[in-house]
Amino acid sequence: MQIGLIKEIKNNENRVALTPAAVRTLTDAGHQVLVEYSAGEGSAFTDADYEAAGARMVDTAGAWSAELVLKVKEPLESEYGYFRPGQMLFTYLHLAGVDPNLTHALLENEVTAIAYETVRGPDGKLPLLAPMSAVAGSMSASVARHYLAKFAGGKGVLLGRIMGEPHGKVVVIGDGVVGQHAAHAAVGGGAETYIFTLFEERFDELREQISPDVIPVLSSEETIREHVRDADAVIGAVLLPGGARAPHVVSEDMVASMQPGSVIVDVSIDQGGCIETSRPTSHSDPVYTVHDVIHYCVTNMPGAYPMSATRALVKTTLPYVQRLADSGMGALASDPDFAEGVNTHAGTLTIKSVAEALDLPHRYRPFAELMETA
Repeated sequence: MQIGLIKEIKNNENRVALTPAAVRTLTDAGHQVLVEYSAGEGSAFTDADYEAAGARMVDTAGAWSAELVLKVKEPLESEYGYFRPGQMLFTYLHLAGVDPNLTHALLENEVTAIAYETVRGPDGKLPLLAPMSAVAGSMSASVARHYLAKFAGGKGVLLGRIMGEPHGKVVVIGDGVVGQHAAHAAVGGGAETYIFTLFEERFDELREQISPDVIPVLSSEETIREHVRDADAVIGAVLLPGGARAPHVVSEDMVASMQPGSVIVDVSIDQGGCIETSRPTSHSDPVYTVHDVIHYCVTNMPGAYPMSATRALVKTTLPYVQRLADSGMGALASDPDFAEGVNTHAGTLTIKSVAEALDLPHRYRPFAELMETA
């Protein structure tokens, strides 16, 4: 199969969807890999590295001409013109949380769009989302720590242990991969750290997995309101599986109750954000203030650490890329868990939660049904 590797154009997105070593794996298997010029430079991979791995360097149009196109982040409007019927696109999409024009463009051009974030593993988890969730969760505590500094506009509270005493209160809402990594980073740095979960039976497990010092809290509107009020940092880590839009678990009036100079880091922003006052930001313009509370809502947080993030991502995605390259649509038709990643196919939305979020129920049809009638 012909595989295209695209250079990311999202603001300060320095990750790339294949390392040279991954390209070598594909070319050794007989596939042709077309790499866009300078696609890997943000992750410290040169064009010569890719050529040495057997790739052919091409311009943007050349890379997009491939049967299977690989990216890291969702295509931007300037890339929609490269879509065409029958093309397979494998990347993070987050269709419920990004510009709805992307979904319409994918549908109109009959692209088979496969989202990393909705592919399921045999255990029901999200294996291709997990590594980037881990990176974003880990960095969220350091982001909060930075913006709490007085010179950065924050209230001047240090998240850390001073002379043996914890300083600063961090509230992490969500106990998945993002939430656990965020809580681990926060409590490890010495802050008083609360992690919110929907399941009281998980309390002991969270203490064991994160730290005996982390404080689990049963999530409800009342408990969130109580703890957000005096939090120095709130980290939003809510995810609804299946690509659905994240619910607003922190309302605007809760934000208004926070102390001036406090910080919100909404890691759920890819899926619309779980804080009512959140809106997408970029690495070049990462924060804004509402009710004197600093909001950090960058939609591609792991792009800040591409040398780590790219390798972690490719390690998990490469086996799936190999299956697509070897078997095409057959890889999806034969594996219901992999097929969960298909968001659009043949002009149809195949994820019900996305269709509902975008008010397009009439465009929805399960992927399995489409395969039966193909």
